[in-house]
Amino acid sequence: MTSSQNAQQSTKDSASSNSSKPANAAKADENQTSSELVTEQGKTSVADSVVSKIAGMAAREVTGVHDLGGGATRMVGALRERIPGSRVNVQQGVSVEVGERQAAVDVSIVAEYGVAIHELAEAIRRNIILSVERMTGLEVTEVNVTVHDIHLPEDDQDEEEEAEAQAAPRVQ
Repeated sequence: MTSSQNAQQSTKDSASSNSSKPANAAKADENQTSSELVTEQGKTSVADSVVSKIAGMAAREVTGVHDLGGGATRMVGALRERIPGSRVNVQQGVSVEVGERQAAVDVSIVAEYGVAIHELAEAIRRNIILSVERMTGLEVTEVNVTVHDIHLPEDDQDEEEEAEAQAAPRVQ
C-alpha cells in the first residue's frame, strides 16, 4: 500500500469507528437500563442454587421463623443433620425461578407460636427481596410464603426428651 492508500484506509477506519461508536454507546445504555447483569464487557449468570441459598438464609434471619420446609422436607433435613459432618441445608423449603434479569421465590416455613403470621410473611418477603436484589442484581418479582406449621413451646420439650432417650444407654 502506498502512503496515500494508507491515509485513505486510516480515514475509512476512523469514520467507521466514529459511526459505530454512537451505536455501541446506545447499545450500552440499553443494556444498562434493561439489566445490571449484561454489560459491554460480558454477561453475569446467577445459578438458581445461589438465589435459593440467599433466599433461605434471608428467611432464616427473620425473627419468628422456626424452620423452613414442609413436614417431609423437614424430616429429611433432620435425618441429614444427624449424620456426622453434615451441614444444615439452607435451600430447604425454598424454590426459585431465575431468568436473565428477574427471580421469583417460593418459601415454606414453620412459624413460632404467637407471631402475627401476616407480619411475619411481610418481613420474610422484605428480607428476601433486599438480600437477593443486593447480592445478585436481579429484580425479585414475587416472594410467595407458605406457612406449613406452627412451632409450639412444648415441641422443644418433646425433642429434648427424645434426644435424651436416644443418648441413654440401652443396657446397664
